[in-house]
Amino acid sequence: MSRTPILALHGGAGTIPSGSLTPELTDAYHAGIRAALEAGHAVLRAGGSALDAVTETVMSLEEEPLFNAGRGAVYTTAATHEMDAAVMDGATGRAGAIAGICGPRHPVLAARAVMEQTAHVFLAGEGAMAFCREIGLEFMDPAWFGTERRLDALRAELARRASGAADTRSDADRHGTVGAVALDAHGNLAAATSTGGLTAKTPGRVGDSPVIGAGTWADNATCAISATGQGELFIRVAAAHEIAARMRWGGQSLAEAADDVVNRVLAPIGGSGGLIAVDAAGNLALPFNCEGMYRGFVGADGGFRSAIHREDWRVRQALSR
Repeated sequence: MSRTPILALHGGAGTIPSGSLTPELTDAYHAGIRAALEAGHAVLRAGGSALDAVTETVMSLEEEPLFNAGRGAVYTTAATHEMDAAVMDGATGRAGAIAGICGPRHPVLAARAVMEQTAHVFLAGEGAMAFCREIGLEFMDPAWFGTERRLDALRAELARRASGAADTRSDADRHGTVGAVALDAHGNLAAATSTGGLTAKTPGRVGDSPVIGAGTWADNATCAISATGQGELFIRVAAAHEIAARMRWGGQSLAEAADDVVNRVLAPIGGSGGLIAVDAAGNLALPFNCEGMYRGFVGADGGFRSAIHREDWRVRQALSR
């Protein structure tokens, strides 16, 4: 039975406070979200797979310097970039992940290549970089990934630590990720996540984004999930898999399971963040427990919707078919 394709994305939980977000920057974020939705939904409209759709969506977000993935990734304490990504195919249960890389223009393609061209699920560090070179992924100079905004954030955080001042950073300054989930016309689900990690993170740190079952999950029997937030805590509660398990074994709906994990499992232990999720019936959930989450989706009506804070949805009519 043919399904109506559904696509959702996030550009990270923990947004710039609404009072500090200029109209120009607001428009730029919405434009970046819409461009990524268009890239992914074009695949679905043409009858393509959920896996291809989430890959294209995340690639678009990795190209947009506003988001913390690919170009625009944050810096480590060593003023370097270490990027992580993962993909999962709900139809087969196959997954691929990459961590601690800098060079491949699209980390999500590196993660997908791990899934499709190796017998492994997860590659990291120098071995991962060697693999990316061997298969001919497009590489960029490390300077291509950096922006002055991210460098300023690193300097400010290093100065704060040196002074011994209290950490008063907003969630927007602490973390950021991009991700996508999709249901295709064939009833298959997929998820993809990509990130630069935390500003001023210790070199070698890996968060939840590439950890299957923590920040990324897809299973046709339940749902597809991409998470964003304080990765260490999402790992500790296996957040994405916890939602799928509550649906499979607890009989919860997607909305109930996603809300419980974000607001009743993560929030009490200090887990700031959110996630996007879609189930096999095409239901969407986009919960978050911080000020905002850059997000958007194309629903059953084909309309494009994007938002940053709680109640600021922008709606655009469906593209011509």
